[in-house]
Amino acid sequence: MEGKALLFKIFSGIDVFDIEIDESDPEKFIETVKAIAPTFGGINLEDIKAPEAFEIESRLKKELNIPVMHDDQHGTAIISGAALINAITYVGKKIHEVKMVINGAGAAAISCARTYKQLGVNPENILMFDSKGLLHTSRRDLNKEKKEFSVNIYPIKKLEQAIDQADVFIGLSIGGILTPDMLKNMAKDPIVFAMANPDPEIDYNLAIKVRPDIIMATGRSDYPNQVNNVLGFPYIFRGALDVHAHIINDEMKLAAVYAIASLAKEPVPEQVNIVYNKKNISFGKEYIIPKPFDNRLITRVAPAVAKAAMDSGVAKKPISDWKIYKEKLLDRMGYESKMLRMIQNRARTNPKKVVFCNGEEYDILKSVQILHEEGIVYNPIVLGNEERIKRLIRENHLDVELEIIDPEKEENIKIGEKFAKILWKKRNRKGLTLYDSIIRMRNNDHFGAMMVDQEKADAVITGYSRSFSLSLRPMLEVIGKADFVHKTAGMMILLTKRGPLFLADTAVIPDPTSEELARIALMASHVVKNFDIEPRIAMLSFQNFSSDSKTSYKVSQTVSFLHKKYPDLIVDGEIQPDFALNEFLLSKKFPFSKLVKKRANIFIFPNLESGNLTYKFIRGLGDVQTIGPIMLGMRKPAHVMQMQSSIEEIVNLTTLAVIDAQIRQ
Repeated sequence: MEGKALLFKIFSGIDVFDIEIDESDPEKFIETVKAIAPTFGGINLEDIKAPEAFEIESRLKKELNIPVMHDDQHGTAIISGAALINAITYVGKKIHEVKMVINGAGAAAISCARTYKQLGVNPENILMFDSKGLLHTSRRDLNKEKKEFSVNIYPIKKLEQAIDQADVFIGLSIGGILTPDMLKNMAKDPIVFAMANPDPEIDYNLAIKVRPDIIMATGRSDYPNQVNNVLGFPYIFRGALDVHAHIINDEMKLAAVYAIASLAKEPVPEQVNIVYNKKNISFGKEYIIPKPFDNRLITRVAPAVAKAAMDSGVAKKPISDWKIYKEKLLDRMGYESKMLRMIQNRARTNPKKVVFCNGEEYDILKSVQILHEEGIVYNPIVLGNEERIKRLIRENHLDVELEIIDPEKEENIKIGEKFAKILWKKRNRKGLTLYDSIIRMRNNDHFGAMMVDQEKADAVITGYSRSFSLSLRPMLEVIGKADFVHKTAGMMILLTKRGPLFLADTAVIPDPTSEELARIALMASHVVKNFDIEPRIAMLSFQNFSSDSKTSYKVSQTVSFLHKKYPDLIVDGEIQPDFALNEFLLSKKFPFSKLVKKRANIFIFPNLESGNLTYKFIRGLGDVQTIGPIMLGMRKPAHVMQMQSSIEEIVNLTTLAVIDAQIRQ
């Protein structure tokens, strides 16, 4: 139970005490649990054998006023029930028509059978076996739970007879009991849940070899479709506790079943693909239930359980605002940054048309799929060879709606020639010939930038397959800087536990002058204000308020200028990063600083080397989520990612690009 207590904490933020009761008498066990129950908000029963488990749970549910659940019974039933719904749906069968064989008649098997009945399986189509054979009405050794599933069928007595043309086999028994010959005799598209541990009722690799049309689940993590109770119990108790439910009833358990089943049909977040070392997990034979490390489970299952408790009248503290409740769940678990949720929600209010220059890359196409599904972009455009892009989509089973434009295709060359004339007029006095302009418009970066320049798209994203400097150049040539800007800069966002931190310049200006540093600080503060965050700027150096080096002097001159010109702006320096981040250290050593009691959130580096190295070092650690670089000072939304950015980074940068376009409209 120590392990399960840890899982409760990790997956749902519930504090659990592992209490072992050395008592074999059910009555004394019940009285002991009742005596300690006032200490707790809920009770999860564990490792209680049948048939005592049924009586113990039933009595405690009736006699206590807090949620009680025997997870060994109901956990497997709930998770396998979700898998069963999806497996039957996938093969196109009807749940009330399937013929089911259950091998095993312990607490978990009885609970599974009851759940399957509630989901629509016809009880007349269920044949259950224990170690002595079929549960038959003629047997005199059956307890009342087993009698519930006893049948009066002749001449079936053995498992191999019952399994003939069965649609579903549920194994909660011993390893190796389902033979290849039995499996061969099952109906088309057999569904086999071999949940004995550590050895399933039939080996997974053997099963798929014997029946390639099989949909199989096991209790093991090294095979697809693991029936793992951690998909259920943390979130069931979370939902029950959050509405102060006095019981976990059937309605709540079924709500969990349907929530888990529904989640498996949704697009899978890239974080889940990464955790399980997969490229593109999607609903199908090898994915009929979610993965345990899918962070969405808490916002799907817990609310579903809580709502079912309210609807069935067992909740003492109803939830009125489900959106706020889900956000509190995420905050509790620390799964997502508030900043990230805020920008995603803001982007969804007015999605934009974005053109992606590196369309022949899987990560770009997957990102586009996510962005479109999330409602952040509409009618996305990808540039590249149409045949290659379609092949990538097909080979990776992507479900993505997009427009493909190949600048080298004949019909697009004509558009490119029109774009070329526009570019030539912009840059003919900088040595660019019309011929060179035409050639450049066959390049994805130039073509994509011109689409934004000519308002054929709202924003452009590039940089995946080329260096930052090579990708930035076409953006500057075509779109250019904003009127008030002398030089552009790049800003990174770090999503930390203490809130978002903004770093600049991390991308463009090698050795900015004092004046350029001031402009970088002002551009960064302008962007931060657009996120409804008060800008508090630390001008960084390797020294604190000394000015006895060239770098420190440059930074101190910048601060003096900003103090004089923008007295209301919270900015100070030159200052070392550790002092800027540590309020106690700063107030003790430099109480005069404007950053005392105003913890810095914008960090301006004295040169590109320090900014870029710092950002890449933090990014490489992988402990902090990063977004960017956001291009500061562009005339229109054009953003250049770091080469080989992850899907998550591409999605986040594009989301910011959409907000950039919203602000400018």
